[in-house]
Amino acid sequence: MTSIYDFKAKSLDGREVDLAQFKGQTLLIVNTASKCGFTPQYEGLEKLYEEYKDKGLTILGFPCNQFGKQEPGDASEIGAFCMKNYGVSFPMFEKIDVNGDDAHPLYNWLKDEVPGILGTKNIKWNFTKFLVNKDGQVVERFGSMTKPADIAEPIKKVL
Repeated sequence: MTSIYDFKAKSLDGREVDLAQFKGQTLLIVNTASKCGFTPQYEGLEKLYEEYKDKGLTILGFPCNQFGKQEPGDASEIGAFCMKNYGVSFPMFEKIDVNGDDAHPLYNWLKDEVPGILGTKNIKWNFTKFLVNKDGQVVERFGSMTKPADIAEPIKKVL
């Protein structure tokens, strides 16, 4: 695989989404969870999306239950939670694994492209963020502690 556009994923409503449909856009890809200490980052992500979507930013949320079992719900529960509590309007996908033998191929590629601190590839926790440029290449990885507002400047550079 050579770019983000080589992958497909299922949306929360079960439709297969070809990520090639996002060609020419800047993407922020985030593994999410509804019952995590970082869950309030949904609010900041939605603010980023609202502020920059007309300039070419799309945020893609991938729920994951691998960290402390903090995403126990099914697709409809996840979608309802995100909308009710944070007004999430950016695309959300079905729950996936981001580490291990069952990790989604997209996440294996993201981790290979931009490893974490000290070269570690595994995702450490919920709300790890990958910034992808308009050419479909990963340009930066941000850990859970990085607040969405702190990513505004890097996003502006690749818009």
